[in-house]
Amino acid sequence: MLKSIRVNIVACLLLLCFAASANELKTSAAPVTPSPAPAPATDYVNLAELLSVAGPFHIFLKYLESTKLIDTFQDQANKTEEGITLFVPKDEAFSSIRKPASLSNLTQDQLKSVLSFHAIPHYYSLSDFRNLSLGNPIPTFAGGPNFGLNFTDNAGTIRIDSGWTSTKVISAVHAADPVAIYETDKVLLPEAIFGTDIPPLPPAPSPAPAAEAPAADTPSAAADKGSSSSSSSSHSKSAATSSRKNTVVGHLVTAIVGVLLVLLCS
Repeated sequence: MLKSIRVNIVACLLLLCFAASANELKTSAAPVTPSPAPAPATDYVNLAELLSVAGPFHIFLKYLESTKLIDTFQDQANKTEEGITLFVPKDEAFSSIRKPASLSNLTQDQLKSVLSFHAIPHYYSLSDFRNLSLGNPIPTFAGGPNFGLNFTDNAGTIRIDSGWTSTKVISAVHAADPVAIYETDKVLLPEAIFGTDIPPLPPAPSPAPAAEAPAADTPSAAADKGSSSSSSSSHSKSAATSSRKNTVVGHLVTAIVGVLLVLLCS
């Protein structure tokens, strides 16, 4: 009896030892989850260098540097998570500004507002503009409800409406998060500064005068005239022939009557 109890106790101890060893092996075999690698540092984007190499955007860059806005945009590009989107007019766009919208007549604060009107404090890729129109007007660096831009995407052509200016994105100068730079062919002028009295477009050249209709002596008129003359001549000939036939018949009848009278009298 005691021997049987000892055997059972030893068996239970062996089972407990085996279970503990198996659990320890299972715990030690569990994979160790590696810690995530740190995100690579974003490369520094030099806006002044980009604008000086591409374009030419020398006039726009000169304005940014004279107003110190290049530093504001540079910090937005490299020190924020939002990034920046710039719409940069090429040099020729400044010479095509119609009066009275002249940048030379603006105060320093107004000039800064116009330049800030060309920047959005967020990075937008080209594909983002498909749905961007749903949020029109989009706020710009100029701030305020009267300094927003309206966008439309028509089959891939991105159009920008500032209220005073309507233009389109010509090309992407740089489009890598966090900086997007898009070229435009016009300077974006806000209504908040230039008002709503938009100067009319130059009149279109008048069309060339239409060629006058040809006179009555056209080939078709001549043909009609010839046809009419031919028809009249034909009628005259028919009438003359009919008259001659009637005369001959009259003479024959007279001769026959005369012969009959001679025979009766004889």
